[in-house]
Amino acid sequence: MAVRDFSVIHTADSKMQQVLQMAESVAGSRATVLITGESGTGKELLARYIHAKSHRANKNFVALNCAAVPDGLLESELFGYEKGAFTGADQRKPGKFELANDSTFLLDEISELPLLLQAKLLRVIQEGEVERLGASAPTKVNVRIIATTNRNLHDMVLSGEFREDLFYRLNVIPFEIPPLRKRVKDIELLSRLFVEMSAADNGLPSKSFSDEALRKLIHWEWPGNIRELQNVIERSVLLSKDPMIDVNDISIKDYGKNKEERGIKPGMTVSEAERLLILKTLDFTGQNRTKAAQLLGISIRTLRNKINEYKQVHVL
Repeated sequence: MAVRDFSVIHTADSKMQQVLQMAESVAGSRATVLITGESGTGKELLARYIHAKSHRANKNFVALNCAAVPDGLLESELFGYEKGAFTGADQRKPGKFELANDSTFLLDEISELPLLLQAKLLRVIQEGEVERLGASAPTKVNVRIIATTNRNLHDMVLSGEFREDLFYRLNVIPFEIPPLRKRVKDIELLSRLFVEMSAADNGLPSKSFSDEALRKLIHWEWPGNIRELQNVIERSVLLSKDPMIDVNDISIKDYGKNKEERGIKPGMTVSEAERLLILKTLDFTGQNRTKAAQLLGISIRTLRNKINEYKQVHVL
């Protein structure tokens, strides 16, 4: 499989082109970057683009999803530990910050970082050093930090969920990626690109779209953004039996901009009803997970796990 070139991002949207121009202009600096946008819009892709355009491009890009690591392991993943620092630490282990020395470190879903570790992250940014668990002295690191989130960190600061001083240190160079539904030109461009990629990856001949199929793609609001689009296109390539992908080959439901309001209905499974309740509660609280968890009567950790589960199956 060919190595992917992250220095190229395909777009026909004027706002995205402006984002890429700004990203290229700041790629050579050490300033921290905060990338915001809905799930599936390409935040990690933009982070890799900044790295690929920087003088650090010859070093390995390091990434950590803050929501995917259990709270009890997150500190050691970030900062590492010395041999004997705790039971089971039978050898020294460098953390992600040390592995990203002289390179770029992506902190994905930074909003899920516990407050205690937010304080330690602030020290890394201010002092340029990390301290392994059990270490007697800090270690200097030269790391370019990029953070991403699909939440409003300013609102989290106001609610006490995120440190204000860390927010301002991360938000030195902010980027906001527009959702795919606001990048109509990109829907057709990316659909054609994903057809070529999917056909090549699956050893199939190149395919094209009928006019009706393209209209169906363009009129869908893409709640899962580019990630959802790519999955739909790959299914369409595999399901279509002809060189031209027709509207019936595109398996997305209820397409159109005036989608019917979904509610709990007879015959719906318990898991489907649970998902609907969670998503509606998040909408009601303005995506404030702490408030949503309180209303639902579950822990914030359980809510995080549910949200990650929905992302993995592309229903969020």
